[in-house]
Amino acid sequence: MNEFSPLHLYIENLHPLDKEVKDQIEHSFNFKKVKKNEFLLQEGEICKFNYFVLKGSLRLFKVDPKGEEMIRYFAFENKFATNLTSFITGMPSEEYIQANEKTELLYIPKSIFLDLVESLPPINRVYRNMLENAYITSQKRIYNFQSYSALERLKWLLEQYPKILSRLPSKLIASYLGITPFTLSRLKAEL
Repeated sequence: MNEFSPLHLYIENLHPLDKEVKDQIEHSFNFKKVKKNEFLLQEGEICKFNYFVLKGSLRLFKVDPKGEEMIRYFAFENKFATNLTSFITGMPSEEYIQANEKTELLYIPKSIFLDLVESLPPINRVYRNMLENAYITSQKRIYNFQSYSALERLKWLLEQYPKILSRLPSKLIASYLGITPFTLSRLKAEL
């Protein structure tokens, strides 16, 4: 078992892999350790990498005019994370990608990833899965957050990420839910 094993398992759940493809994947991705609060992408930069989280977590967020974070996505173990809009268009990112905790990840440059998407059916399937999941998650989140009470949003989040309350600061969770940390504290008491 090596650091690529979680990525291989992730891909094998979508498409069979042979040794040759596994070797090509291992030669295409790089390993990186990231410190807590380290940025992988800043607003205004072009997103040039796709990240796969091995241990730890990342968050993707914007900062509103008042200086408050608006968190769009958490990537925990065995999830991909990138700013898809910047990654696809090559335009500057409107988001940040930052580590919530000490994180180990694999990353691949955009050009190499897109070459693999074109040449390797398993990576093409991964990319399709990323795009499909991003769309589905966005749609569910928009509609759920428009119709759910704050408590229902918290319950939904806990279904998606059961250990999130013990892993991340309340401030980050509250930002993701669109509530204040005080409201989150009150809601946790109601669970």
